[in-house]
Amino acid sequence: MASIKDQLSELARGIDEILPEDGLAKKLEKKKPLIVKAGFDPTAPDLHLGHTVLINKMRQFQEFGHEVVFLIGDFTGMIGDPSGKNATRPPLSRDEIKDNAATYEAQIYKILDPEKTRIEFNSRWMSQMSAADLIKLASHHTVARMLERDDFNKRYKSGQSISIHEFLYPIVQGYDSVALKADVELGGTDQKFNLLVGRQLQQDFGQEPQVVMTTPLLEGLDGVQKMSKSLNNYIGITDEPDEMFGKVMSISDELMWRYYEVLSFRKLDDIESLRSRVAAGGNPRDAKFELAMELVERFHDRKAAGAAKKEFIARFQKGALPDKIKEVSISSQGGSLGIAQLLKEAGLVSSTSEAFRMIKQGAVKIDGERIEDKSLQVSAGSTSVYQVGKRRFSRVSLT
Repeated sequence: MASIKDQLSELARGIDEILPEDGLAKKLEKKKPLIVKAGFDPTAPDLHLGHTVLINKMRQFQEFGHEVVFLIGDFTGMIGDPSGKNATRPPLSRDEIKDNAATYEAQIYKILDPEKTRIEFNSRWMSQMSAADLIKLASHHTVARMLERDDFNKRYKSGQSISIHEFLYPIVQGYDSVALKADVELGGTDQKFNLLVGRQLQQDFGQEPQVVMTTPLLEGLDGVQKMSKSLNNYIGITDEPDEMFGKVMSISDELMWRYYEVLSFRKLDDIESLRSRVAAGGNPRDAKFELAMELVERFHDRKAAGAAKKEFIARFQKGALPDKIKEVSISSQGGSLGIAQLLKEAGLVSSTSEAFRMIKQGAVKIDGERIEDKSLQVSAGSTSVYQVGKRRFSRVSLT
């Protein structure tokens, strides 16, 4: 096992907060493998890079010889967690949870070592609890403490309803730490309250309280909002190699270092060396190439990463079209179709308003020529290559 100093340096990397501050060091001083827990509700199983910040940290613990528990909250998933939302997250059915959990397992092994990963479902212990047991468990927490949770507090003050079952969620999540005898629990910054409930319950049950480590919410491609599919600023771990590579290359030079810190498996010294080379006049594009190569290789393979880099250079540095362009056929009603509607129906934009915005920004091209006329009508019978931004292409036939 690596020295405590080396472990602390890597494990604290990219972490938002460690509670208590000296807690991890004290756990490591015992020189025995720690039980490291992270819980996942199988509500949205398609992972993006924002989700992997937490999973990457689990991998680091594995590499230092600690026991990682990937906890799928199939029981809590049927309660519904309102974290970060103004309304209750809808609970899932057992069939939905089962399907989503299977998808999770298939994806996490792109990062975690399957032979060193222990997968648990919290229904294993929660389903054995009687109603009386659950009520007794609930007695360990007060309403006043629950209202310290930011989301609950805001909803209470604004007169929005809070269901009793929502109060049970943090308690059940906290009890998971008791059942697993967790030494460390990882979670996003939005889960801080729930993680601290785990510390309290462990103490109530006579266990040494776990150390809480919160990971930041990763900014998306825009560098402002957190990565989210709903905001379309995400990089999905199931994205095709060319798309993933292009998205990484589209981030700002400043955001690149943030991604290196929380997403890369490179040593901190290596990253600092890269940063120094760029600061001394090196091209930040080269550092971004290395990051894109690393991420594509992780979720695909080295050959795919090399091909994606070659495709990117050909397309964006030499002005070539991609080798594979999606073919789309669209029917016009009156012999022509407005450009905004055409782009939407071709799947190049999510809405006509986005189409108008992209045209205004000069990001729309037809057969390589930039267009500026938002009222353009495209005549039926034409076939052209439409491009939106740097990565979206379609060859559209209008019938």
